[in-house]
Amino acid sequence: MKRKILAGLLCVRRCAPAKVKQIQIIKIKVLAALLIICSSTFGQDKLVTRLDGSKISSAEIDTTVKRLMNAANVQGLNLAILNNKKTVFIKSYGFRNKPMNTLLDTSTIVYGASFSKAVFGYLVMKLVEEKILDLDKPLYQYLEKPVPEYEYFSDLKNDDRWKIITARMCLSHTTGLPNVRWFNPITSEQDTLGVIKIYFTPGTKYAYSGEGFKFLQLAIEEITQKNIDELAQEKIFRPLGMTRTGFIWHDSFGDDNVAVGHMNDGSTDQKRKRTETVAGGSLVTTIADYTKFIEQVMQQKGLSKNIYREMISPQITIHSITQFPPITYETTTENNAIHLAYGLGWGLLECQYGKAFFKEGNGGSWRNYNINFIDKGISIIIMANSENGEKIFKELLETLIADSCIPWKWQGYYPYDYKK
Repeated sequence: MKRKILAGLLCVRRCAPAKVKQIQIIKIKVLAALLIICSSTFGQDKLVTRLDGSKISSAEIDTTVKRLMNAANVQGLNLAILNNKKTVFIKSYGFRNKPMNTLLDTSTIVYGASFSKAVFGYLVMKLVEEKILDLDKPLYQYLEKPVPEYEYFSDLKNDDRWKIITARMCLSHTTGLPNVRWFNPITSEQDTLGVIKIYFTPGTKYAYSGEGFKFLQLAIEEITQKNIDELAQEKIFRPLGMTRTGFIWHDSFGDDNVAVGHMNDGSTDQKRKRTETVAGGSLVTTIADYTKFIEQVMQQKGLSKNIYREMISPQITIHSITQFPPITYETTTENNAIHLAYGLGWGLLECQYGKAFFKEGNGGSWRNYNINFIDKGISIIIMANSENGEKIFKELLETLIADSCIPWKWQGYYPYDYKK
């Protein structure tokens, strides 16, 4: 055997240079063929199931995302898709900071905006399950002093309807409080005085309200003597391994992989490192971390069946033409077919693919969207650090998961090429 091998080696050495070159070319072709086979097999392993049962490949997803980002001038975008309530696709596209030419990846910290409300809602339901909080007990009864004696809510001193407000009303956006005190909830005009008012009898109408979440935050932090970040780290983030997520900035996050937002005027928006929690809007996270949270919620883990069912059950039906400005007296029947409503921390709808719960996140150059189809076990999470991000949501949802159910006009998700 050794003699045969030696003879073969001598033969190779004595071969004419042309023969050696031919052998090398054959080797290269074989390797190339193997690479094609391997990559083809890898692509087949990444087929994603859509709501209508059809499949889409990772290559098709890539092509769609890149095409839309280029068409709408979206600088950066994170994407995750769940099948059978587990992650089957997760990827980052574009820039975390385009002027610096640095790219997004799945561990890049981005601003969650109102994704905060979904996490907070889930946290509140855990406190309800632990009997720490009652959804229907007026919140003032948990407080050490009357609500107007707290500086933030001192404007309510001449309106005692704050005595009606409950945790259920806060989570379902029916408190009558404005979304942000600095903007009139009817006209969206800036209110330089930042006066907080109760605009309608609590519990009677839907109107998106970040200030309602702050009211609930006040009560919870007094009850537990812990801030919302401490509670979330204890009950959600640490158990799920969400090491780059917080309602405040943690030094452990580091500064080397943090995204900026991209405004249409060419400027960048760098979020400040918060040291105080805002239950409705201070969340920073990554697409990898937030996907862990959505998996937990979709798999109905961490909450009993009854509490989970309560969280995603309709609390108030929605008939407003648009979500913003929050308080509008114009109504529509356009969303009746999808049973548009609000649950506890989540928006709700029901269409041909069954029941779904969703949450948006909008803060200037940060545009996020998540919808979860319970009966199908399919979710999609989109997190864009671009002011134009929402302009591609409708087509992304329709193409990637065959979702044609969302109330995109109500949410203001007009496509980049929309013509009225």
